[in-house]
Amino acid sequence: MTLPAESPITEHRFPCDQCGADYRFDPETNGLICDHCGNAASIEAGPWAGRAIKELDLAEALNADLPDFEMEETRVSSCPNCAAQVEFDPHLHARECPFCATPVVVDTGTHRHIKPRGLLPFALDERAAKSAMSEWLGSLWFAPNGLQDYARKGRKMQGIYVPYWTFDAETKSRYAGERGTVYYETRTVTRNGKRERVQVAKVRWRRVSGRVARFFDDVVVLASRSLPKRFTDGLQPWDLTAMEPYRPEFLAGFRAEGYQVPLDEGFTEARAIMDATIARDVRFDIGGDRQRIHDIDTRLSDVTFKHVLLPVWLAAYKYRGTTYRFVVNGRTGRVQGERPWSTLKITLATLAGLLIAAIIGYTIALQS
Repeated sequence: MTLPAESPITEHRFPCDQCGADYRFDPETNGLICDHCGNAASIEAGPWAGRAIKELDLAEALNADLPDFEMEETRVSSCPNCAAQVEFDPHLHARECPFCATPVVVDTGTHRHIKPRGLLPFALDERAAKSAMSEWLGSLWFAPNGLQDYARKGRKMQGIYVPYWTFDAETKSRYAGERGTVYYETRTVTRNGKRERVQVAKVRWRRVSGRVARFFDDVVVLASRSLPKRFTDGLQPWDLTAMEPYRPEFLAGFRAEGYQVPLDEGFTEARAIMDATIARDVRFDIGGDRQRIHDIDTRLSDVTFKHVLLPVWLAAYKYRGTTYRFVVNGRTGRVQGERPWSTLKITLATLAGLLIAAIIGYTIALQS
């Protein structure tokens, strides 16, 4: 049974106990701070502090047998451009999508989904994220100067917790294949009218079989469709050892997108990642100079999962009618995004290249 894929972007607010304005999570202090009066508050340790984040049984989830306290319902609206699921406050009737800058009109519906179990708190504030993005744009030779200036002076970036699935599994695999040993034969060949003796590589194959085993811990799969996967894949690696049990205080001042990739689809992708790693293990176990794999039979056990949130700073800029999106790893500052191209810069570089080639050609002609 496939669990619902639709879920929202949520916002959590915590009022300051001095002035009533909203606290926000401060990555620098790992606590809460009020931008209005400067009051600070700590995030109290929850009941799971110091404990490992609980894994959930995959089979139970796919059979819709998870306990009710692991589920929640929200009312959402879908972005007509990128399909992001966005939640609105009751008094709002429209908002701009944080993923693609498209105006979103409210059209709510109720969706039931699995609660997040853990998250990686933001370690970089917006200023640090903007600095990383500006440095990345500055490294792109053919990016339009106008976009670089617009991005540096543009609106605020959005701090968003992006949904992921993580999967654990114990695997035992039996395989059949062949081990190749390279050897050389001496042959006589004729080259340019002369007979020469050369060494020719040959491979001697021998059938082999065996077993490999591996425990997979936290295979990470993106559970959002709002951003191109090539962007989010480029933000890795994630320091999952620093993950905290889910607490809404970490989301204060930020937003959190719900998952759009259903659990069974996420596990299919995780299984492909596992299979690729197992095939690599098999090749190593076969050994020799070359390897052929004919068959791998893998048995999985103790398969568990978590719904987790990972921190991303996001910017969506519309420049001359085109939307450019950039994402920054909220822990490391690693940047990915659409690569903009300046036609003028490319034309000038091409002309400069042709001019240099012409000068070199003219110089060679004079020397000859």
